[in-house]
Amino acid sequence: MRQSGSRNSRYGLDQHGITAAGAVHWNQSVPGLYEHSLRRGECRLAQGGPIVAMTGEHTGRSPKDKFIVEEDATKGDIWWGDVNQPIDRASFVRLRDRVRDHLARGEVFVQDCNTGADPTHRLRVRLITENAWHALFARNMFMRPSLAEIAAFVPDFTILHAPSVEADPASDGTNSKTFILVSFSERQIVIGGTSYAGEIKKSVFSILNFLLPAKGVLPMHASANIGPGGDGAIFFGLSGTGKTTLSADASRTLIGDDEHGWGDDGLFNFEGGCYAKVIKLSRNAEPEIYATTSMFGTVLENVVMDENGFLDLDDGRHTENTRACYPVDFIPNTAPDGLGPQPDNVIMLTADAFGVLPPISRMSPEQAMYHFLSGYTARVAGTEKGLGNEPEATFSTCFGAPFMPRHPSVYADLLGKMIAKHGVKCWLVNTGWSGGAYGVGERMKIAHTRAMVRSALDGSLADVPTTPDPNFGLAVPQACPEVPGEVLDPKSTWSDKKAYDQMAREVAARFEQNFSQFETYVDEKVRAAAIRAAA
Repeated sequence: MRQSGSRNSRYGLDQHGITAAGAVHWNQSVPGLYEHSLRRGECRLAQGGPIVAMTGEHTGRSPKDKFIVEEDATKGDIWWGDVNQPIDRASFVRLRDRVRDHLARGEVFVQDCNTGADPTHRLRVRLITENAWHALFARNMFMRPSLAEIAAFVPDFTILHAPSVEADPASDGTNSKTFILVSFSERQIVIGGTSYAGEIKKSVFSILNFLLPAKGVLPMHASANIGPGGDGAIFFGLSGTGKTTLSADASRTLIGDDEHGWGDDGLFNFEGGCYAKVIKLSRNAEPEIYATTSMFGTVLENVVMDENGFLDLDDGRHTENTRACYPVDFIPNTAPDGLGPQPDNVIMLTADAFGVLPPISRMSPEQAMYHFLSGYTARVAGTEKGLGNEPEATFSTCFGAPFMPRHPSVYADLLGKMIAKHGVKCWLVNTGWSGGAYGVGERMKIAHTRAMVRSALDGSLADVPTTPDPNFGLAVPQACPEVPGEVLDPKSTWSDKKAYDQMAREVAARFEQNFSQFETYVDEKVRAAAIRAAA
């Protein structure tokens, strides 16, 4: 077994049941992983220095191929269903051993990483993969231990990662050839049949979402930043709502762009990197993120590149879900320790493609819990395979249902307690459509959204009178600096007022139908804050 790089000789691959691997590359540097990925033909080098990887058939997550091993120690705490599908231990062991045997026969790349900037809640994760570029993804995405930490590194969880290994659904108990398996008792994640790197990131997130609530910490699919006065802010939002863009504000210090914990000591980033969607990225509107797409060390997924290495970020021929993975410090003005204070504001982002939600509104704590459990946004044609021409409402509870192993009420209860304990102000921001639904109206101007968010965070909207929205019960500010007054009232932007009323009633009915599953899990105050469709 030929080995290179920094490693802990006392906790080697034999501890993971891999005893006869060929070349093993331990904790390689960025240049080293570049060299290996190019040597092996895994990636291409683009102008400016990033590498570009193609992920083949899978250009996004495969939620139907994710399973949790049904085990006595944890099965009573799992929210079983379409999100958290059970798999028996025998099937897990069979696939795990198949992946181990495959890794033992070839070249292997190992990255030891930390997750969780707060040392009290840190999780040590080891990735063992067959591809150099996936090792670089993990190095970018998670936190890099010091050499002293690596020398004594013993993982809390291990990821066995072999995209070229496929399952046999008939005999392995999976839904397809792809599998993402989690065993809490074995403290292992096993991934096969997909090269999409986001599966690595989100599997670790799911682990933290299970472990941290028991410690009184709220895990969040959210970005976070700090204002010049030391005020903290949390941005919840699903993909495409602007979570990464709005938190990467040059006037505020970025803690992280996607996954955080909120505990008694404040906010902390789970990660050491960012995984930004880059389709149609604008140099003017999103300069900080745009700059990372031409930096050495960035990993680009499925981005179109010509024969001379020039990128075309507007071309979605491979997927609309093009991605850039880079260390968080590629963004100017980031928190070097990944830590933040208790938040002053919580902002929940939605991209309402039906064009009826107010662009910004205040929420009571009970409304915040309601909208957190609802996790509403709307997808539009062209962004995901299989969508038609009409917008499609999406409710992803806690703004991250695919990554929540516990029942949503566990996370909502924690959110309510933290909001109450720290007196946090709550806002709902619609980054979606104005003046009509998708196809008729226009996407909210990002300059207006930035101005509204900035005014919410700096206190400019604190004493502004509000008007109750007749359809959604939200408190809409009557004025906002740098935003035309008519923009704040969604109905006023529609030329056909009756069409607006009809659409608003339809969206309200979708909220009501979706929330019925949570009614018995919340108290009367939250039920009273719920959106009710007009009779």
